[in-house]
Amino acid sequence: MDDLEFRRRILADPNDQSPEMVATKNASIANRKLHDELQQLDSKLSAAMKVDVPEDLADKILFRQSGQGYQAEKKVRRHLAIAASVAFLCGLLIGQFQPGFSLSPAEDMGQIALAHIYNEAPFVDQVDEGVSLTQVNAKLKPFGPELSGLPSHVYYLNHCGFNGSGALHMVIGGKHGKITVFVVPQSSNAMKSFEDGKMRGVVMPSQNASLIVVGNKGENVMPVAEQLKDAMRWTSI
Repeated sequence: MDDLEFRRRILADPNDQSPEMVATKNASIANRKLHDELQQLDSKLSAAMKVDVPEDLADKILFRQSGQGYQAEKKVRRHLAIAASVAFLCGLLIGQFQPGFSLSPAEDMGQIALAHIYNEAPFVDQVDEGVSLTQVNAKLKPFGPELSGLPSHVYYLNHCGFNGSGALHMVIGGKHGKITVFVVPQSSNAMKSFEDGKMRGVVMPSQNASLIVVGNKGENVMPVAEQLKDAMRWTSI
């Protein structure tokens, strides 16, 4: 291998350990020195590119996106027709053709919550972050309340988009599977239950926000919702 070819190849890859490169490198002191200098430079470049990302960067980005409409909500609404049962959809469609039909805010929140859960299930169902109470309250801070305790193990915690605004999305353990909790900074007039063929839930007012708790069909979500509401302590935002 001539000198020009050696320089071209070592500049392209200082870690090239092919037999011909090793032989040419060891053929002269100059080649060995060039090899060592380029390897040191490559190491420095690699170290410079390893920049630590702030722990709360993802949360800030997600929360900002959620406050601007959060594009995933459009997907949530599209997937409602797939996720909900045939009976639920038929009832909804029939009701839409009846005079004076409209959805209450609580019913609308229930449908959005169901669609949101079905849409994110492939990812969320596989996660166990082992979230602490301190972490939960840090995520709750933008919405006003904090919790004095947790009803069970927390598998997942994040901000999400919900009906055009940011919300808290939390998944906890239940007696018959996982339970999903949303804290939405939108008020609901009264408590309202909702369900489809697979899941059931409740929308519960809590000051100027709504607490939404959803579980599997066999799960009694009301005690969990009441426990969470009782544990909420409201502070100024």
